Amino acid sequence: MSDEDVIARINELAHEEHQLFDKEARSEASHKERARLKEIEVHLDQLYDILHQRRARRSAGLDPEEVKLVEPEAVEGTVV
Repeated sequence: MSDEDVIARINELAHEEHQLFDKEARSEASHKERARLKEIEVHLDQLYDILHQRRARRSAGLDPEEVKLVEPEAVEGTVV
């Protein structure tokens, strides 16, 4: 997965997140949509972490393709 792929996925999820936030702000979000918001938050944190790892590895002269995905349980604020 390239940096561009990661950024594209971040943008897709951020767009979905904003739509769900708008529904939540109007008190129109369903339980399923609220759960999806939490999933998106965790996934965005994972993607940002991947992007940071890739950039750090590249800066250090290492292979950015060898990044490790942070498990959802390790994302701050995640309730398992």
